[in-house]
Amino acid sequence: MDESNSDLQSQVARARSKPDMDVEKTALQKRIAELAPLLVEVSHEIHANPELGYEEHKAAALLARVMEEHGLEVQRGVADLETAFTASAGVGSPHIALCAEYDALPGIGHACGHNIIAAAALGAGIALSERASALGFRVSIVGTPAEEGGAGKAVLAEAGIFDGVDAAMMVHPAPIDITEPPMLAVAQYRITYRGRTSHASAAPELGINALDAMHIAYTAISCLRQQTAPTDRIHGVINRGGDVPNVIPEKTRATYYVRSKTASELKTLAKRVEACFEAGAIATGCELEIDSDPNVYHEVIHNMAIANAFRANLEALGRVPLPRNLVDPKHAGSTDMGNLSYLVPSIHPMIGINSLPAVNHQPEFAQHCVSEAGDKAVVDGATALAWTTLDLALDTSLMNAAADEFAKVIGAKATRV
Repeated sequence: MDESNSDLQSQVARARSKPDMDVEKTALQKRIAELAPLLVEVSHEIHANPELGYEEHKAAALLARVMEEHGLEVQRGVADLETAFTASAGVGSPHIALCAEYDALPGIGHACGHNIIAAAALGAGIALSERASALGFRVSIVGTPAEEGGAGKAVLAEAGIFDGVDAAMMVHPAPIDITEPPMLAVAQYRITYRGRTSHASAAPELGINALDAMHIAYTAISCLRQQTAPTDRIHGVINRGGDVPNVIPEKTRATYYVRSKTASELKTLAKRVEACFEAGAIATGCELEIDSDPNVYHEVIHNMAIANAFRANLEALGRVPLPRNLVDPKHAGSTDMGNLSYLVPSIHPMIGINSLPAVNHQPEFAQHCVSEAGDKAVVDGATALAWTTLDLALDTSLMNAAADEFAKVIGAKATRV
């Protein structure tokens, strides 16, 4: 046989065996539509039983059970975290991780909509798991507990759970669709002042007032805010201020979050805030304990190659993400997905639930997370995640572009963090 003819036949054979992207995406959308009643049920069940970080036993068990019922093998309690899990399907490359969050907030439950995050990841993961082996890629659903302050993803990453992953993604509810929301780096502090108790009227000179120390620190931080960058944030609560007015407080406690645009900028701001805490101790003679969380949340580095694919998929679903030039960098939160974005190409888009004027971390937002729009966000979020995973799995040039972009951006970051 002529050698050139043989090469041509091989090319034709490869072309014929290459999966049709449109056909595969249509099949995924249909499968997720079939799963929709179950996904909404899971979302509502998690919403009705809010659990704080590292205590999400019901949510983790529910998600694991549903995955097992759909043929996935689940590893529970990974990284020595009782409420973390992984479930994988398929072989080959790339390996895409879908992150599920399911912790709630104290007092206001799922006012950040983690029930939607979990259900969307579940739906995308199940649908993809049924095609991963045939299409030659690997997908994992990773249950990441304690996003609200517990840095679950950072703990899992340190334990190697994301080793070998080529890209990671999740979808988070918000009032509107935003494909690359600004996410700040954040450090968490637990502050304790210790003084000496005494009768506040009969012998005030014998006391050392720990509440005064806290007041001085609080005031100093309030003054510091005037000289910080527009994207810097410093906010806290006093967890303990004293017991009764006629006893000088001997112990006070507070929790503070300090945020900045990048992890490197956060280091500078954190030192200035720590000086405010020290000022309270110096002025009053109290002892100061600063307990800072070792897992600083990094800013999210949205991989634009993947983000562009996700945006196109949202638009194909009829959604209209906020134009990038209208995204206000001052309206930013923080997430441990930022830590993951320093390790692998990642995205953390927001999917709209039509909640305005209610926004994340308001009780009214929690109500919207089980509304008709919230349920639609579960299905659309699952579909967009599945489609974007398929884009990465079947389009080698896209995965290569994401990897090249990541190497370039992280290489520059490594010189500053």
